[in-house]
Amino acid sequence: MQPTPLSRRIAAGPLAIVAGFPIRFATVARYNASVLRRSGSWLWRSRENACFTYDLKTVNRDHLAWFSAAVTGRPAGELRDHLDEVEADTALREHMRSVLASGPRRRTCDHLVRYARRAAVYAVVRAMRPTHVVEAGVHRGITSCLIAAALLRNGHGRLTAVDIDPQSGELIRDEPYASVVDRVVGDSVAALADPRIRERGVDLVVLDTYVDDRHEAAELAAVLPALTDRAVVLSTTSHFLGSLAEWSESQGRAFLHFREDPAEHWHPGEGYGASFPRHDAGSPAAWSGGPA
Repeated sequence: MQPTPLSRRIAAGPLAIVAGFPIRFATVARYNASVLRRSGSWLWRSRENACFTYDLKTVNRDHLAWFSAAVTGRPAGELRDHLDEVEADTALREHMRSVLASGPRRRTCDHLVRYARRAAVYAVVRAMRPTHVVEAGVHRGITSCLIAAALLRNGHGRLTAVDIDPQSGELIRDEPYASVVDRVVGDSVAALADPRIRERGVDLVVLDTYVDDRHEAAELAAVLPALTDRAVVLSTTSHFLGSLAEWSESQGRAFLHFREDPAEHWHPGEGYGASFPRHDAGSPAAWSGGPA
């Protein structure tokens, strides 16, 4: 609506707050009605009570490709192709659906998995071609399975998946994904400090333990001696914890954060924080860790 001389006078006068209240109220009401509609739909059709899954809006998914490109130092188009690749992997999606539908927690999860930000881990693994990935915090193993699928596509590398819950990781117990995964049951800080991890070196770390900033800081301190020169660290808690950003600054590393914008879902979205070396733009080949 174009402002008129009268509306300009009202906006500049003492009645501006009163006159503007109906407009402000209508704006809030429209937003809350939209959230309520999506919430009601989700309550009816979804089984999830944690680790919510959803799709991303189209523009937000493109931002995820650019985020992954900045983290890996590879072209955005390449990362976009990897995101498309995992979405088109029907065998992977059917594996997840089948395992979740028959598992002991089948009544508290959706069997059709929507990857959202998790697809970035697949894309990063495909672009980096890491030799060794470590994930702290597995839960059902959606991210673990995406990492394993990317490693299998690469034909190179292994995943060490750490969780304190011995029942975690049902999605990575069967072939072919289990063939590239080493499961560790125990505390993530102790596991990351294991001398065997340091001996192998780590090219990519995914922190998904959701404890607190002190715990994540301890994880980062534990894994630091194992990180290779090209190592990337991703954290799912950087939208509410500052530990990875602070650690990145102290280590002279770059830091970025991606925030989700879910499509047709009540949840506001989470994100990924990424800590990575500052790239030499002239040498993208430095990010090819394994054989082509």
